Parts: sequence; C-alpha cells; structure tokens
Amino acid sequence: MNPIPRQHGPRQPRPRRALLGTVALAASLGLILAGCGSEGGANVNTSGEGAEAGEPQAGGDLTVLLDAGYSGGWDTGLDPATSNSVGANQSLNSAIFGGLFTLEADENGENAEIVPQQAEGYEFSEDGLTLTVTLREGITFSDGTALDAEAVVWNWIRNLSSGSTGAPQLDLDLERPMPELDQEFLDDLYAALPEDVDQGLIEQRLGAIQAVDEHTVQLHLATANGALVNAMPYNNLNLIGSPTAYQEQGAQEFSRAPVAAGPFTVEANRISERLDLERNEDYFKEGLPYLDELSFQSIAGDQVMYQTLQAGQGDAIEGLSSLTLIQQAQSNPQVTTTLGAPTSPYVIQLNTRQAPFDEKKAREAIYYATDFEAINEGLFGGQADLSQSFTASGGLFHEPEVEGYRTYDPEKAAELVEEIGGLTVELGTTDIVTARQVTTALQTQWQEAGIDVTIDSKPLGDVITKFGTGQWESMLQTAGAWDPAAGIGVGVRFGSTSTYSGTPLPEGAATAAEALEGGLQTDLDRVIQDAAATVDEQERGELYRQAAEMISDEAYGPFGIAFSPAQVVREGVHGPGLTTPIPALAVNPGVIYERVWVEQ
Repeated sequence: MNPIPRQHGPRQPRPRRALLGTVALAASLGLILAGCGSEGGANVNTSGEGAEAGEPQAGGDLTVLLDAGYSGGWDTGLDPATSNSVGANQSLNSAIFGGLFTLEADENGENAEIVPQQAEGYEFSEDGLTLTVTLREGITFSDGTALDAEAVVWNWIRNLSSGSTGAPQLDLDLERPMPELDQEFLDDLYAALPEDVDQGLIEQRLGAIQAVDEHTVQLHLATANGALVNAMPYNNLNLIGSPTAYQEQGAQEFSRAPVAAGPFTVEANRISERLDLERNEDYFKEGLPYLDELSFQSIAGDQVMYQTLQAGQGDAIEGLSSLTLIQQAQSNPQVTTTLGAPTSPYVIQLNTRQAPFDEKKAREAIYYATDFEAINEGLFGGQADLSQSFTASGGLFHEPEVEGYRTYDPEKAAELVEEIGGLTVELGTTDIVTARQVTTALQTQWQEAGIDVTIDSKPLGDVITKFGTGQWESMLQTAGAWDPAAGIGVGVRFGSTSTYSGTPLPEGAATAAEALEGGLQTDLDRVIQDAAATVDEQERGELYRQAAEMISDEAYGPFGIAFSPAQVVREGVHGPGLTTPIPALAVNPGVIYERVWVEQ
C-alpha cells in the first residue's frame, strides 16, 4: 500500500477512535465530579492582576499542586509501558515526553482539536484501516539520540505489550507479515519486554506497526478506529521515550526518570510525593519552554491544596473539585480561576439486568422524578451545562437535547410508582463531596414521587468492585469524554459487555463473557461500534445521535449536569490549560506546560 498524501501544518482534520481497556478506565471512573462549566463553553474568573496576560517571559519556576487521590499519584512509575496511571498523570507525562499529539483550543476553550506536536502530520487511508504518522525531522531525545520512526515502533510495541492499563485496545491487522528487522533492534526490544511475553504476538504486532522510512510510521488496523488519534494524548501511544536510555538505565531507573524529548527533564522524583523537572535545553521548539524549573507536588485533598496555595507554598492547582472552594477562589483577587469546557455529564445508570430496573416503567419513573435543572440552580448556581445525552458543550458531537427525552414530571413519576406497586432503590455513587450532594438532592426528589431511596456512597475502588459484581441497582456516575469513543465514553457506560454498564445483554448471552465469546451484540452496541469504526465526522455524528435516542427511548439512564474541574493559579501565572480553558480528554483539563510562564 502506498502511503496516502500527508497533511502538514499546525492543525489537522480530526479522524478519531480508540478504546481504552476496561482496567485503564478505572483510574478515571467516577472522578469527573467537580467544577462547573458555563453553558456553551468555559467560565473564566479573571480576578487578580495576573488575569490579563502580556508577552510571555522566560525564566522562573512553578510548583503545581495535584490531588494525591488522582493526578498526584504515580505509584507505578513514569514509564508509559508499565505505568497504570497514564491517563491520570497527563500533565507529568506531557511535561517529560511532550507527545506526538496534543489537544489545543481557542482562548475561550472552543474549537478544540488534536494538533501534531512531535508528529508533523497524520492521515488515514480511504478505508480507515491504515494510519500514517509523519514525524518532524531533527527531534532528539535529551540524551542526544534520534526520535525517529524506529524509536516510535519500539515504543508502540512496548507500550501495547508490557501490561500498562494506559494502553489502548486496538484491533490491529495481525495478518500482515513482519518485515525484516535488524537483529540488534529486535534484541533490544525483547530485552525491554516482559520475560513471559508471547513472541508470536509481538511478531504479529511488528507486522501491523511498521517504519516506512526514517520519519514515517504506519499502523494497520483490522477495524477502522475513528478516535485513534483523538485519544492518543490520553493513552501511552502518545509518549515516546529513548530506547537507548532504557537500555542504559534499566527498567527501574527509567521508570523513575524516563528520558524523552519533552520540554523538561527529570531532576528528582519522590514517587507520588514530588516530581522536580528542569528545562530541556535541547528542546526542539526554539524559545520553549519558558520555565526554568517545574515541580509537581502531591497534596491530600482540595482543602489542603487551596490552603497550600494561599500560604504561598504552591503556584497552581490542577483540578480543584470542591464547589465551595471554587467559589472562594472565584472571589479571591489574589488568584485566577479557570473552569474548563465540560465534556462529561452526570448520568444515573440503571441496571436493567435485575429488579427493579428490569422493568421499563421503573426506569421511566426515575426519569420523570429527576429534576436536574433544580439541582443545577441549587448546587451549582445555574452555571453547569445540562445535557440529555452522553456529550457536553466542550466535547465532540454535542447533543444537548434528544427527541422524545422524558423530562421532569413528578405527577407522572408518582403514577408509575403506584402502577408498579411501589419502588425501592439503592442509589450508589463515588464518595466525593459533589457526588454526595447530588445524590442527596436526588433522594429528596425521588422520595417526593413516592420512591424509597437509600444512598450508598463508597470509595472509588469499592464502586469499581461493585460494578464488577453486577449486584447494583442505580449509580450516579459520569459519562462521556471529549471524543465519545475515548476515555469514559458511551461504550463504557452503555455497551452491553462493559463492566461498567447496566444495559441489557445481547439475546442468547447470560453474561458479558458469553456475549464476547459468541460475538453477540445488541442494536445499541452495533450503533456505538459503527460510530467508533468510521473516520467520517458527519457519519459519526449521526450515529451518536441515534445512540442517544436509543438510550432515551429505552430509559437506560437520565443525564444531567456536566462540568469540569477548576484550575486555580496565583497572580502572575499564565498558560494554556491553566488560565485559558482546554476541554478535558476524560477527567482534568490538559495543560501545555511548554507554554506556561510566570511574570518576573
């Protein structure tokens, strides 16, 4: 196959699809539960002198505070091939590795799109089965070795084959023969893989992922993947490290201080406590990064993070979740607060596989008894997005209203409850303050319709375990991502074989495993799959609209408020993702630290 014409330039059309593995999503599930996005885009508080940015200035240092329960934890290290917190550690990874692609947006958070970074361009073949990535020439890792096509192949094979939950699940074309490869390359690759790796599978993957020339890589798929590039900034395929450095350092040291081609290099790393970085003097972008030093500090919770910032012991908070603290920050003239463009609305998932929600009228009663508009006004001051589907204003294929969607009607809810002889419900959620507030409000609303409600608020790990058992009735979670086929996308919440779904299993299957083994699907599964398996944007949008209508028609779960965590910085700090909004790929908005600067 001849490579298709490559596109160049700072912004490219947006072919997309990638499915993260079920385990990979666990680090994100239930955590997009804070911050507020204003309708139609991001809401930025420009209080404080630092809000109006002038010309960027070089120099200085920055300490970023991260929540220890999510982005501030990197217990499994920073090697993308073995880390289990790749998605949570987006900021750390982008600062060290830079990335083949990044997500950028306008100053107001709109028109977000994937932009080639270490890549120069990308394109899909007409059938969507071949992705061609062209690399920028002249990029070197900080050890002086080349970031070329061979290095990308080495990294992609490692990243898919070493057990990281940050690896995407790709349907590669494993029928293609492995090309003749240099034996030294193969020896170095196998030395960097787990000892028990399936060599036959590696050879198949080396057939599917090939270096065409020094600066061109092709990835061959068995099934088209419309979100493949869109999802890269969230998964480990985006992160390319130095093969030479890995060989010289060994696995343990490389995991502690990986060598890459990003804007910063690792100076010191106290795992899940503090990461100190310094400017990469050989970074391929002239004049960048602006900062001399960048540090990430792990802090236990929102309250301590905000107090630390106020005490002058930090310069920025990524992902402030507490609504009360966000409001305090918005009224504080010493800080600038930026609310990201929301991508993921709350959804009340209803488990149709057991009572009471195996009966459609019970599910309909929940729709009619739920008033998210009142919750938005009461808890969020009317600032959050309202959505009737798995999208929000900051994401792709946004559908705020769905034809035939059941809206708040307490009398109708009460009639249905009486008709089915009463309704007793356990409503579960992740034990986060905002989620608890929303579930309490829902409990009050549902009780007014005659529904008996018990709230079950658990830590994230326990929620994931409960999903795994299948023994749950209803769950308040979040659904969606910037691209619906990536992150905590629609397939995770509503695909019949997903661990985190309560939609009906396909006919003929008693378990998700049986459905997978038999290749069985529901009509909704097929629509979601078709939407992910095309690179045609218009076709994807129409299919996602169909999926939203199918979810609504069958009353699988009412959607509600969409919001994004807040970024809070001290006076004099500026940068994309910190003081201008970027939609969250899954949980926290990404920050482009190469362009973050501080007033001197």
